[in-house]
Amino acid sequence: MSTFDFSAYIADIPDYPEPGVLFKDITPLFADAVAMRATIATIAEHFQGQGVTKVIGPEARGFMVGVPVALEVGAGFVPARKPGKLPRETISVSYDLEYGTDTLQIHADALTAEDRVLIIDDLVATGGTLAATGELVQTTGAHLIGYGCILELGFLHPRDALAKVGEHELFSLVKVD
Repeated sequence: MSTFDFSAYIADIPDYPEPGVLFKDITPLFADAVAMRATIATIAEHFQGQGVTKVIGPEARGFMVGVPVALEVGAGFVPARKPGKLPRETISVSYDLEYGTDTLQIHADALTAEDRVLIIDDLVATGGTLAATGELVQTTGAHLIGYGCILELGFLHPRDALAKVGEHELFSLVKVD
């Protein structure tokens, strides 16, 4: 396990996007080559040896973390996109947001029942996006190994939402309670 201080690369931005919110900005971590390398290596190392065949990343920052993690674990990458962004037949799942709903899609042929899937995103807040992505994986019959992220906003209880999809590990580099 890495002893790298990932939290040193997360900037607190008060009153963004609205008054009273303390936004956790992870872009300084992406801007630093050493920090980004440690991020990818640590997440990949955690899931090495688990037979991952595909990594799924929800748009957009899930792509930024998911693709290099996929390369590190020797797996393919599957993008989870908003409707209308993928050119071939898709499967979809809709999920609730605080004020409405959203939908994610993957190509219908992106996963098979033989795939062992890891879901990667930059952060998990309420868990809705990752849980929806987990539902997409399960719809295909593929085996969901777990979830990995840089930042977990524990005070929003994302693990409760993820538990509704099943008992799968959530690995995060930084957890804010």
